[in-house]
Amino acid sequence: MADIAVGCGAGFSGDRVDAAGPVVRTLIERGGPAALMFEMLAERTLATAHLARRSAPTLGFEPLLDLELRPVLADCLQHGITIVGNFGAANPEGAARCIADLAEKLGLATPRIAVVSGDDLSDSTGRELVRHALHACADPALDDERFVCANAYLGAFEIAQAIRAGAQIVVTGRVADPALALGPAIAHHGWGREDWDELAGATMAGHLLECGAQVSGGYFADPGRKEVPGLDNVGFPIAEIAADGSCVIGKASGTGGLVDTRTVKEQLLYEIHDPARYLTPDVVADISMADVLQIGVDRVRLSGVRGHPRTPTLKVCAFFDGGWLGEAEISYAGPGAEARARLALQIIDSRCGGDLALRFDLIGLSSVLGDDRGQLLRSQAIGQSEDIRLRVAGRHDALAVIDRLLREVTALWTGGPAGGGGVRTSRRQRLSMRSCLVPRDRVPSTFTFLT
Repeated sequence: MADIAVGCGAGFSGDRVDAAGPVVRTLIERGGPAALMFEMLAERTLATAHLARRSAPTLGFEPLLDLELRPVLADCLQHGITIVGNFGAANPEGAARCIADLAEKLGLATPRIAVVSGDDLSDSTGRELVRHALHACADPALDDERFVCANAYLGAFEIAQAIRAGAQIVVTGRVADPALALGPAIAHHGWGREDWDELAGATMAGHLLECGAQVSGGYFADPGRKEVPGLDNVGFPIAEIAADGSCVIGKASGTGGLVDTRTVKEQLLYEIHDPARYLTPDVVADISMADVLQIGVDRVRLSGVRGHPRTPTLKVCAFFDGGWLGEAEISYAGPGAEARARLALQIIDSRCGGDLALRFDLIGLSSVLGDDRGQLLRSQAIGQSEDIRLRVAGRHDALAVIDRLLREVTALWTGGPAGGGGVRTSRRQRLSMRSCLVPRDRVPSTFTFLT
């Protein structure tokens, strides 16, 4: 049976909206069975989508959905390229309707759009399931007043079933990232639920694709150590998945970037705690004996992945109201700038430090490795930097306390050290997350077609 080519059009919410075009053109030039996946759903992304849907029932799906699909929708439908995306987030049906509206605006025939459901455990039944799961792992009891949402990580078989039933586009909420590539591969190759090695191999193909340009040179690039050509036009990856689950990783033609054994190995190990037991909803993948082989320019074969039976549980992430985060910045420049910025830090700590948790950074001096309340900064001698931006961040349950912090930083214009300027403040709701495992038979999942 011919390989199926699965291209990646996005690796996260907010990714470049012009990335999918070259991928689709390459899939069309290649010919044969193909799919295009959009991975746009990090954990926090989903929680903020739930908050958006609370504010307006028509929201809650990927806000860039129209911009992502508009350039490629017609070509995908015309050439039989199945689109699979978790851009449904907290409102998969809303995303499906958005796509149907887009097709109508473009003068296209109404596509067959399937919606995968079952991941959202935010209702009373799901919440009770999560409550017991958190209690079983000795986590504090679920706080109903602070509860925002809970979603289980579904697998690939509902996606595959939808494609086999004729879906041209499959919209999901929370599924495991690799499932977006595994689903089309299952549908094409006809694998069963216990074809462990094939499922594991294609899962790792999806894992290589899921972060977009990370595997094709983007996150790999490090000037002077790991050079990557044409990074301003980096090509997004394509996996050609064979019947035995092995794959060849390449990228969109005519683009920059790099696919070699180094980029593939880095991405292969990304977010993997145990290379012999990578837990997913569909299979436990073992890459400890995998082979990574360069077979051509920007073409790397991955083979030798083994699979083991899936676990009886599914991972669930539950989110809770975590209060508020406030951030403020002010700049100091010229002679004595660093000393003045440090004095501003002391002023804010003195006036606000007793009320809330604070973090201080001196951008340009210490803004990555610094610690809360500026303890690292206090241990360092004052230097002679003449270009410093002070960042203050605070968290508290009460918005009024956060607002006071922001006012205090603004007051440094005239009440603080000399020469401060460029004040910028912001505030946003914080979310806290707890994870647990629930029995998979308590999370029924299915798909339906948009009517």
